Amino acid sequence: MDLLAIWLGKLTLVALRILGRRGTALPGLVVEKVFPRFLARKLSALAQGVVVITGTNGKTTTTKMVSAILAQQYRVLTNDTGGNFVRGTITAVVQHSDWRGRTAADVAVFELDEAHAVRFCQVYQPERLLLLNVLRDQLDRFGEIDMTAQLLAKVAAKTTQHVVVNRDDPRLTALATDLSAKVDYFGVAPQLREFFPTDEEMYGGTITLSELPAVAELLDLELGVATDLTLRIGAGTEEITLRAEGAHNAQNAAAAAALALTFGLGPAVIAEGLRNVEPAFGRGQSFEIEGRRVVLQLVKNPAGFRQSLRTVDGLRPAATVIAINDDYADGRDMSWLWDVEFTSALGSTINTPGPPRLVNAPAPPAKAGWLVTSGTRAADMAVRLQYDEIAVGLVQPDLAVAVREATFHVKPSDTVVVFSTYTAMWELHRVLERITAV
Repeated sequence: MDLLAIWLGKLTLVALRILGRRGTALPGLVVEKVFPRFLARKLSALAQGVVVITGTNGKTTTTKMVSAILAQQYRVLTNDTGGNFVRGTITAVVQHSDWRGRTAADVAVFELDEAHAVRFCQVYQPERLLLLNVLRDQLDRFGEIDMTAQLLAKVAAKTTQHVVVNRDDPRLTALATDLSAKVDYFGVAPQLREFFPTDEEMYGGTITLSELPAVAELLDLELGVATDLTLRIGAGTEEITLRAEGAHNAQNAAAAAALALTFGLGPAVIAEGLRNVEPAFGRGQSFEIEGRRVVLQLVKNPAGFRQSLRTVDGLRPAATVIAINDDYADGRDMSWLWDVEFTSALGSTINTPGPPRLVNAPAPPAKAGWLVTSGTRAADMAVRLQYDEIAVGLVQPDLAVAVREATFHVKPSDTVVVFSTYTAMWELHRVLERITAV
């Protein structure tokens, strides 16, 4: 029966590729409808069980980090194509299986959307869980932040062996107090807390610093062209340079290290895995266009955008594109853009009110260079920057045109950074893959 399910899923994938689509949900949906017990049977056969990674920010990169670390000793099955719904995990199993129905894996590492993690637990109770953070995100989908915390509490209650929790997030530590699974914590040193504000701190509140012991802790951080960090892992201390840029990825590394310790891996092995991790889709990926470097940064909520903006100082871009779409996968409500503080990263460049520039026009350079807004909400984004007294050089809804304008506006050897919402990122990938190589 599982052989038939895998064939059905693979044939659906083939059909999608013939149509030029990359969908990860449809094959899983088809298999789920015809063979509803397929996923549970396949996951139950894994010797090391299932790891679920969830939270508001950092899921994709942390999943990639955990997978890279574990892959040094185990055969890892993961949904690295970004399908973080239950159907995406089914598709991942299909893709990792051969045409004879065999799945060569010892452990599964799945990134799961907060709401779909609850549904996943109704299909299979994971052995391990990594909880990253709880922040305001897509209020039109998730509702208030406490509702998101309640979803994560349900997932934690279903986890059978080990739960790893961000000790610096009070909502997460609160839900970890009464679990049947063993609980460990990761965190950052007190002197680094300013880089990683909680939801309350982002909106002017304060919290009491946690004194919970962390099995993995970020001790030091230096941001520049690379992300250099000092990480305490268990009883050892490791110096690591990450290929994935930004302070937020340093925190993700601490989370991945804490999870890897539950498998009994040593600090040196964990550190080596982290050093080898390439940036995940749209999270610091680089393209080269005729000598110019184009760096993609996915943004989807205030906290994530603020963290991504910190990379501007290290990258020193000559031009910056902010591409905002409002499709379903992005969240229809774009009011969250008003909770992002742009001035410190981009720098005020105008002092008198006036309309945003709707065509290519001279504009004083911001800290992030020549600024372009794009996507379906290009004009809204330009207005938002206008309120922070940041001049926009071009408002261009067409993503392909915007990226070309920004790229060829700068000199060879210069850097262009693109901050983009989810659906815009997919379109940008298609544009960049047509004109260059990753």
